[in-house]
Formats: sequence, C-alpha cells, structure tokens
Amino acid sequence: MIEKSELLRVPVFADIPDDQLAWFLSQSQEQFLKAGDTYIRQGDPAENMFVILEGEFQARGELNGETFAFPVKAGEVTGLLPFSRMKRTPVTGRAVSNGRLLRFPSAQFPQLVQKMPELTTRLVGLMSDRIRETTRFEQQRDRLASLGKLSAGLAHELNNPASAAKRAASQLRQILKKIKDASHALGRRELTPTQRTEIENLESSFTQREGNPPDTLAASDMEEQIDSLLRSHGQTDLWQLSADLARRGVTPAALESLFANLEAATARAALIRIAASVEVANLLNEIESSTSRISDLVLAIKEYTYMDQAPLQNVDVIKSLENTLTILNHKL
Repeated sequence: MIEKSELLRVPVFADIPDDQLAWFLSQSQEQFLKAGDTYIRQGDPAENMFVILEGEFQARGELNGETFAFPVKAGEVTGLLPFSRMKRTPVTGRAVSNGRLLRFPSAQFPQLVQKMPELTTRLVGLMSDRIRETTRFEQQRDRLASLGKLSAGLAHELNNPASAAKRAASQLRQILKKIKDASHALGRRELTPTQRTEIENLESSFTQREGNPPDTLAASDMEEQIDSLLRSHGQTDLWQLSADLARRGVTPAALESLFANLEAATARAALIRIAASVEVANLLNEIESSTSRISDLVLAIKEYTYMDQAPLQNVDVIKSLENTLTILNHKL
C-alpha cells in the first residue's frame, strides 16, 4: 500500500490536501518493474498517466525517421496528461533498473479535474513544458539538418578549387623540370645575343598574354595550324605543345621567327622551354583562381554567420543574398 507521504515527494503533488491524495491513490494501480521491463509501447493507445515513484526508466521513439531517447526518473509524471490530444503513445518506455510507478487511467481525468483542480493546473503546465521541449527539439533537429546540408555544400565548393590547386602544384614540379632541361639544352648551343633576346621576348609575350582564352572551337583550329607548322619543320612529336600553346592563344605566325632564325634542334629546345613557361603561367593562373575561390567562400561564410561582429548591427541585405548564393553555388 502506497503512503500519501510517498506521493508528496513527487513535485507536482506537493501541498495537495490529504483527501485528494487519497482519492488519487484509490484510482491508481501500483506497478513493479524489473530492469528491461516495458510499461508502455510506441503505437499503443494512450490511456494512462504514469507517476514514477522509484527507479530509472528510458523513453525511446522516432520523430520524422530519427530515433531519440530521454531518461525518465523518480518524481516525474509522464504518459497521457489531462487535456492532451495524444491518441497513440509516441514512445516505448522501459525500465533501466528495478522500479515502481503508479498507473492512473485517463478515463478518470474528468473526475481528476473536479476533485484535484490544483493538480490539474500543474499537470497542464507540465504538458506545456513538454510541448515547448518537443518544439525546441524539433527546431534543433531542423537546424542541425540545415547545418549538415550547408556543411556538405561548403565542403563540395571548397573541395573543387582545393583539388585544382593541388593538381596544378603537382604539375608545376614536372614542368619546371622540363624548363630546366630545355634551358640546359639551349645553354650548350652557341646563340647570338639577338637570338637569345628573341627567345626571351617570345617567352615573355606568351606568358604575359592577357585577355580571355580562345573558345574550344577556335583553340582546336589553332592547335591544328600550330601542329602543321611544327611538322613542316620536322617536329612530329610535339603535338602536346601545340595544344598548350593554342589554349594560351598563341598563333602560328608568332612561332615562325623561331624556325626562321634558329636551326631545328635549337628551335626545338627553345619551343619546349617557351611552351613549358606558357603552361607554368596557365597553372599559376589556375592556382590563383582556385585560392581566390576558397578565400571568397571563407569570407562569405564569415559574413554569412556574422563572425567577429557586434550582436546588433545594420545588415546589408543585398550583400547577404550574394553571400548566400556564393555558399549555395553548388545547388544553382
């Protein structure tokens, strides 16, 4: 038999008159549970309010496909509460340790409201807290889901330029070796100052060429013309150089002076060095573009979250929208 004093230790029953406590106990059923026992199951009709007297329990359920769990301890009231619209039990309640609880049937709620108005008020407040806690949990879950999507998109946006910069840096090592070998080959040849100046001027003009690169079709036509020029001078294995030079916008006419003023072997070494320098310029542009993209993303996410800024400030709506579009570029 449960004593009234034991029920008074439950916070919502504090200061409730003895006669009301006696009525509540008369309508309740005491239930003993061992560790692992279940007192409610998810999906069952919601027909009881539970007052936890002893032990530790756990409630586990699913919300929008996600599993959640929370502890239920002695002194708490759970299950169906007065004025609740809950029809089905949303969780499964299980004893973590040996415990004891009171099972109060929902059929007695009308009598409870009449006989124990103060307890009813407290239980309604408890239900409001439960709704508020559930709403906060759902909001937190939605925020975490949004953060996960944003993080995945940002990782995707950062990965592309980072991979491009890494790939370009790796290629630079190989191309610098080509430049070194070609420079040694030229160094072993007797070049006049005029020839050296011409090679350096061509190399400088090609690597410092500004403006947008030619489109794919124009570059393809230019590649064929350069390849034909090289083949006409006996250079049949430099097709890759033709592609690199064409992408940079180099014309066949610009290369004519090399073969006009230099012997074939010297012109070949000069052409390899010039093409390698052009490719270095292309890779440096790619690295600069990639790192600029990363910097823009970091700046956008910093401004998007208002990091390092005062909590109250004027907001540039247009700038905020631009930052949003920058971050979500992978979706567009």
